[in-house]
Amino acid sequence: MLPSATVENYLKALYQAETASDDRRLVPMGQLAAAVGVVPGTATTMVKALAESGLVEYEPYAGVRLTPAGSKLAVLVLRRHRLIEQFLVEIMGMSWTDVHDDAEKLEHVVSDRLVDRMDAMLGHPSVDPHGDPIPTPDGAMQSHRYHSLLKCPLGTQVTVTRIADQDATFLRFLETQGLKPGQSIEVEDRDPVADRVCLRTGAERRVILGTQAAAKVLIEVA
Repeated sequence: MLPSATVENYLKALYQAETASDDRRLVPMGQLAAAVGVVPGTATTMVKALAESGLVEYEPYAGVRLTPAGSKLAVLVLRRHRLIEQFLVEIMGMSWTDVHDDAEKLEHVVSDRLVDRMDAMLGHPSVDPHGDPIPTPDGAMQSHRYHSLLKCPLGTQVTVTRIADQDATFLRFLETQGLKPGQSIEVEDRDPVADRVCLRTGAERRVILGTQAAAKVLIEVA
């Protein structure tokens, strides 16, 4: 039987918090609580239960990290989520902007056998519609060091590779600006004082983003 949806959500949130940091530090309880949408006391109670199950290591007043067993389960949840998103877009014809919430629900109820069948039907994709890497059945995942629009070279053609925000409104905004994964763009100028990043898309369309939005658009140099 699969772990409960609550357990999977905690493990997934911890994995994403850990991998967002280069030093794999302990994740503060406040950060974890915010990620799963509960108060810190509720998160602490759950983390203690996860620690008793051997899925996390908990240090009071310091934070929490996944054990190898917890990390393995978290990666499998991400595999289900990202393959479901890709299936909903490629097979079901849904918009890439609207599949995250559906995948959040479905990831807890589909079997790994069904997910493997989706994977085969899709041709074993390496990334989901937002550019997030899809783990293999054994838990392996491609490792990339992405640049954001805040740090990529100026005046150089780059390719939008990954969007680090699944909010539907934000994704629809990027779509209207021609900033979907796979799009070639060129960053012309950055002005942190004015909170502005100016870029040009492949259609020679000039786009201006705030630095907060630009930080969520990850690229690779073409």
